[in-house]
Amino acid sequence: MTTPVAATRTTTSTSWATRDVSDSALADELAARLPAGAVLTDPEVVASMSHDQAAWAPHGRPAAVVRATCTDDVVHVVRTCLRHGVPVVARGAGTGLSGGANAVDGCVVVSLERMDRVLEVNPLERLAVVQPGVVNDVLRETVAGHGLWYPPDPASSPWSTIGGNVATNAGGLCCVKYGVTRDYVLQLEVVTGRGEVVRLGRRTAKGVAGYDLMGLVIGSEGTLGIVTEVTVRLRPLPAPAVTVAGFFSSVVAAGAAVRAVGEAGLVPSALELVDRHCLRAVDEWKNMGLATEAEVVLLGRFDEPGELGQGLAEQMVGCFRTAGATWAERSTDEAEAEALFAARRLAYPALERLGPVLTEDVCVPKEQVPEMLARIERTAVRRDVVIANIAHAGDGNLHPLLVTPPGDEDARVRAEAAFDDIIADALALGGTVTGEHGVGLLKRDGLTAELSPEVLAMHRAVKAALDPAHLLNPGKVFSSSPASPGSAS
Repeated sequence: MTTPVAATRTTTSTSWATRDVSDSALADELAARLPAGAVLTDPEVVASMSHDQAAWAPHGRPAAVVRATCTDDVVHVVRTCLRHGVPVVARGAGTGLSGGANAVDGCVVVSLERMDRVLEVNPLERLAVVQPGVVNDVLRETVAGHGLWYPPDPASSPWSTIGGNVATNAGGLCCVKYGVTRDYVLQLEVVTGRGEVVRLGRRTAKGVAGYDLMGLVIGSEGTLGIVTEVTVRLRPLPAPAVTVAGFFSSVVAAGAAVRAVGEAGLVPSALELVDRHCLRAVDEWKNMGLATEAEVVLLGRFDEPGELGQGLAEQMVGCFRTAGATWAERSTDEAEAEALFAARRLAYPALERLGPVLTEDVCVPKEQVPEMLARIERTAVRRDVVIANIAHAGDGNLHPLLVTPPGDEDARVRAEAAFDDIIADALALGGTVTGEHGVGLLKRDGLTAELSPEVLAMHRAVKAALDPAHLLNPGKVFSSSPASPGSAS
């Protein structure tokens, strides 16, 4: 598994074959029923909204960008594009890392950032109703005023939107204990590929009527419908967390500690891995005083109240030491603990300052974490590529970050080969090609390697049923290629 993924990353997008309207005429038709200024055609503005943060994923030039403010705006865009055979790509804050929101030539990008209202917070039912453009941390801050908490917390939570989190079924630092976005979505309002508005799921705590169509949409990356409203489940605010830090001489030793924590039956609210490449990059950028002699730092947290949380933290310290930590302690300095977790969140943008970053998102069983980390290290040496490691280590979701010098094409080719090696190793160890970032453009070949032909056919049948014109986010996940809207690629 070497060349197919690289080919996907470097292929340029093609024009949509069925268009029968000029860009200007399409923009005028869209603008006729939208608020003034909602339709953008300025080349620089359009270019800035034609891709996400996956620097190595290809993207095309949209015919226009529409800044939607309500569900009716999205319906108008989809129906207009349906009449003319023009593809539609939904976009949130553009923080994705797989090219899932990247434009194809001639498409209309629907930006949902302005649909950013928290419509309801219901403390009795412990739910909130939000528009897709609500930023993750804004929702958390809003419900905290009611003593409630929205657990999913991707590292991009200060910037990423709930709609984008739904599109990729995002996870985050605390999902080792609390689960991912899908576990907190009760109901969705969705504009389908036919331009219809439907509600999927329900507000009740229980309900098993019908197929789980809502579950299909969560994680579908905008290929089955455009989410215009989300009802999320909330939990009570947790107790203040107790933090454990451990220093290790290698990622393999840190991986052994992760396995030891699992074998001890501990379920922390977070268990994160950060290596020296990431710590150094963050320190050089933010001057946070994080310099350490450790090759790898493990950060654990428990949010059980009082002595119970303290006791669990001490058990984790014991697991770290038994696994070979050069230093491990329960933190007594909350500011220091917060700085370490802040560094974990800042690792990706810090590394971006050093050169183009190709981001992995594989997930393996916890028992295979040490072996997977060892294989990543061997790949870095064999391919002569700098690979920095961050990970939601507690649930086996690893994020090797392949960093290349700007303009070094030879390094880029080696990094693409290493990217493929990592995917192949994850699958060989019983893992998956993506834990939370999504398939987008970067993982399509890995996806076909992971799933059987029969299962692939089932997925494509769902896509054809819900988006028969193949206009929603074409070329992504299981979608047809933009050059052949009726085919199943």
